[in-house]
Amino acid sequence: MADITLLATADWDHPLWTNKQHVACSLVELGHRVLYVESLGLRLPRLGPKGPANAKARSDRARILRRLRHALLPPRRVRQGLWVWSPLVLPGAHRGFALQLNRLLLGLGLALWRLLLGLQADWLWTYSPMTLAVLDPRPWQRMIYHCVDAIRNQPDMPAADINYWEDKLCRAADTVFVTSPKLLDDLRPLNPFTFFYANVADVGHFAQAMDPHLPVPKDLTALPTPRIGFVGALSAYKLDLNLLALLARRHPEWCFVMIGPVGEGDPSTNISELQSLTNVHFLGTRPYASLPGYLKGFDVGLLPLQLNCYTQAMFPMKFFEYLAAGLPVVASAIESLRPYGELALLCQPTPEAFEAAISQALAGQGPSLDKRLDGAHAHTYCQRTEAMLAHISALTP
Repeated sequence: MADITLLATADWDHPLWTNKQHVACSLVELGHRVLYVESLGLRLPRLGPKGPANAKARSDRARILRRLRHALLPPRRVRQGLWVWSPLVLPGAHRGFALQLNRLLLGLGLALWRLLLGLQADWLWTYSPMTLAVLDPRPWQRMIYHCVDAIRNQPDMPAADINYWEDKLCRAADTVFVTSPKLLDDLRPLNPFTFFYANVADVGHFAQAMDPHLPVPKDLTALPTPRIGFVGALSAYKLDLNLLALLARRHPEWCFVMIGPVGEGDPSTNISELQSLTNVHFLGTRPYASLPGYLKGFDVGLLPLQLNCYTQAMFPMKFFEYLAAGLPVVASAIESLRPYGELALLCQPTPEAFEAAISQALAGQGPSLDKRLDGAHAHTYCQRTEAMLAHISALTP
């Protein structure tokens, strides 16, 4: 089994677990050892003035302080065969002395901790399109790029730098995995060993919502039904907040429940209009372990996505998580979801289309529970990781 250095773009303890943490866990479950390297910070931190109007700056300051504390410590073992390391680097460094310093610190740190942990430089599995800017990949026998988003299209990202380095990374990688058809179209011309695998779910975890003995959290049971729920980052560059507001105004009998951090990756996100509506409730971020209980208390799982350059290249993590919890799903018909139209109610992001689909879901119409659960169980992390590993094993040594 290979030892894997996994270069993530998310901190291990982030409340919204995504591909990076789940893939690390599934690789370990399949017998590999993994050194998980936390986010290097692709964008500059916001360190603006203190005050209630600058919550994102406060969050960035807190994150920097937390990372400084972790950087002074050795990698921490979070489970058997899996270590997490927070490298001491300058966030948002894309060129010049700062970039060279980060390259030196990261390279030396990884060499030191691999030596002390007894890990071989077998595979470099990276999620960062800027990998070659910050790290020399030559110590590793193989390099895998797992592209899960069009990061360049997120707010405040250095798009030109990302395009330049991602092009080089794709050409240098032994294989590239992508999570949407649009990413496949974009990256396959750069590397013929580019393969599409949709995002999947921790099905066993979210299937707990089907357990009749699992309690629904009290802050949710205090809200009226029917509950139309969303779980994830509440960010304006992805979600159609205007659509949500229109739906809530047109249907005061529906209770909209939003769970997750506001403005993740997009500090311009403004939820003031939604907060003014009595049937829209923001519960904040909730621990990953508690999410099945919240999904159990929903009547519909909602994905009101905009149609833009970012969302047309994404595959929403929550799609199969909602299905695994047994929820009927109403979602914007972005390109990546269209092949799964038999599992959900997909529609254009208009109030008329969404209210019709939500009404269908509440009436018990649309895909059956059995079909939804079967669809979820066919899309698990271990299944997908095993298929990815088969592609890697087929490469010429």
